[in-house]
Amino acid sequence: MEAKTLGIVTPRKPVLSVSARKIKDNAADWHNLILKWETLNDAGFTTANNIANLKISLLNKDKIELENSSPAASNENEEKMYPEYNKELETLCEELRATLEALTKIQVKMEKLSSTTKGICELENYHYGEESKRPPLFHTWPTTHFYEVSQKLSDMYRKELLLKRTVVEELAHTVDHDLILSYLSMWLHQPYLESDSQLHLESMLLETGHRAL
Repeated sequence: MEAKTLGIVTPRKPVLSVSARKIKDNAADWHNLILKWETLNDAGFTTANNIANLKISLLNKDKIELENSSPAASNENEEKMYPEYNKELETLCEELRATLEALTKIQVKMEKLSSTTKGICELENYHYGEESKRPPLFHTWPTTHFYEVSQKLSDMYRKELLLKRTVVEELAHTVDHDLILSYLSMWLHQPYLESDSQLHLESMLLETGHRAL
């Protein structure tokens, strides 16, 4: 009797059960990776803000020196002033580069999640062929939709990472006040993470049972 009951509870093929478990794990991984990304983004903004403030301070002091001193005196003051500030600036830049490296590792893991989901879709293609013949793994989503959502999220974070790399490379070198503030704003607001990115994540968590219906 017990064997029959177990058979009724788990009617799906083992390969489908493995696929469902893997997709559910992937959804949890997406959630954790995005939380880590946001934590690093906040830390990176603090560092970038310090770089921006220091850079603007340097530019303002340099401007004052040029206005109030003769060329010879200005050059002498500059030699005294810049080594100390350059050391502080370099330390902050190293911190921001370390943050970028950590974000890069997260984005690589996101790419792997999308690749894994694509592999599950290909496995289902082999077993079921036509889309209409495939039972949903959870509630309503076909397996292909998990891949579509993963790919959308992965693309957003890939583009955002490229933007952050530009900010890291340019922030400490630009001499334009407005451009410095623009780079800072880009890091904070993450323009490539579209407004529906959180909805995609929450929908995936809901579909896989990580969120209560």
